[in-house]
Amino acid sequence: MERTDAYEESVHGAVDDAAAALEEAQHQHHPLKVYFVVWGWLFVLSAASYFVDYVGLQGYLRWTLILIFMMLKAGLIVAVFMHMAWERLALFYAIIVPPVAVLAFVAIMALESDYTIITRMTYFGVN
Repeated sequence: MERTDAYEESVHGAVDDAAAALEEAQHQHHPLKVYFVVWGWLFVLSAASYFVDYVGLQGYLRWTLILIFMMLKAGLIVAVFMHMAWERLALFYAIIVPPVAVLAFVAIMALESDYTIITRMTYFGVN
């Protein structure tokens, strides 16, 4: 009988600990300093992007710099303001799943384009 009571007590203790951890995770607050630092970096990166246009850089250098600044800003926004830096599963779903879906749709379109060209060649008499 003592063994059952000890088991029930340990199970209830584990459930209570898990509930407390879940409640703490749901009410997680980040210091405002993080957001202010990110806003500062976003301002600096935006200024650098505008500076590339102001200086008048042309060609691949211009587009490379603009794309680098754009990706850095997007990464900061996704990581901090969308809370992806603190949620691994959400990061996986946001980064991995969309490109996989795009590749699947591209494969479907490639198959459909082959069907379309074969149908046009058959019915319009193109050799």
